[in-house]
Amino acid sequence: MSNYLAIATVTATLQRIVQGAIQQDVAGARVTTVRPDANGSGTPEVGVNIYMYQASPNPAWRNADLRTTRPKGNLSKQAQAGLDLYYLMTFYGNDVEYEPQRLLGSTVRTLIDQPILTQEMISETILNSELLAGSTLADQVEKVTLTPAPMNTEELSKIWSVFFQTPYTLSFAYQGSTVLIEGDKPGKSAIPVQGRQFFVTATQSVINQVISEKGISRHFVLNDTIIVGGRRLDSNNVKVKIGDATLTPNEISDTEIKLNLAQLPAAEINTLRAGVQTLQIVHSEENSNSNYGIIGSNILPFVLCPTVSKDQNPQAVVTGYENNTCDAIIRILLDLRVDIGQRVFLLLNERNSVDPLSYVFPSQQRSESTREMVFAVKNINLGEYFVRVQVDGAESLLETNSDEYIYPVVEIR
Repeated sequence: MSNYLAIATVTATLQRIVQGAIQQDVAGARVTTVRPDANGSGTPEVGVNIYMYQASPNPAWRNADLRTTRPKGNLSKQAQAGLDLYYLMTFYGNDVEYEPQRLLGSTVRTLIDQPILTQEMISETILNSELLAGSTLADQVEKVTLTPAPMNTEELSKIWSVFFQTPYTLSFAYQGSTVLIEGDKPGKSAIPVQGRQFFVTATQSVINQVISEKGISRHFVLNDTIIVGGRRLDSNNVKVKIGDATLTPNEISDTEIKLNLAQLPAAEINTLRAGVQTLQIVHSEENSNSNYGIIGSNILPFVLCPTVSKDQNPQAVVTGYENNTCDAIIRILLDLRVDIGQRVFLLLNERNSVDPLSYVFPSQQRSESTREMVFAVKNINLGEYFVRVQVDGAESLLETNSDEYIYPVVEIR
């Protein structure tokens, strides 16, 4: 493959071999590689101008570079591009002495005799040019071949009118095929796989419903027993996965799994978090070589509501008074942890009032997962308030006695 200097190296090599031929056939002739502008700047009075007017993908090499990247974006091999180069050769000189035509004949004869840019030709060009030092065209697998490009009068007219906008000069087109340019970014290849093993696993478990043993159609709390109904639930090493927590069920059958959240080990309870999350049944399969594969059921949404803990009643510390209102800091301990990125709100409803006031306040930012929520409340009336905490839409419940709410309550004085 070749590096980024390959295209310029082809042009320079073509210039060098044509120069060596025409200077023997037409005295004083020289070869340039400039754009044939209207003012003639840079083009020779007697000689040949070689101008590359187009580069296009080579059809034969276009599909050779498919799938150079893996699905994750890693290169499986170095990328490459195969290009065909198109040159317009323009011949200048005295028309009375047929110099343009003699130069055309000399150029065509030279390229017929030397249609392939050999390694020696390219290496000599690179040695004579500081600009091309480091070119790797000579090491390319496929040699660059020069062939006349068929071009009728209409095509030549379009090129001269669109590209150069200058009166037509005797021209001839050549094609150089193929330049293979390779990318610099290296590919990566993993070590070979030593062996392959195939094993059959049980059909995937299916969850149909998730309900509470209490039979109440509501969201779940930490003292609930969850009943998971479905098919093919009984298998090896069954676990119930709620969010990021992996929990051990109490009872397992083929159609039902029971999970008493209150009886979970402390280590598993500490991994639970409040809020909207997912529930899934997972189990591991073990083969004879002690390799494990994790198989999971379908996933259902699951809402685990926090509860205001009775280990620490809600506490309010007033930080300032203004008329009949005040500012305060309220601390509330929940039975479930809350992660840093979760949205938490405090909902306050005035107790024992004909027209109760209600407030909503966001929690203060947290630097770690915690059960204690801190809220800064402002411009709130003094009094007693029922307390609810909402975590990502999952709202804590109020305790009732007969037909009235009794807990949790915070007093602001």
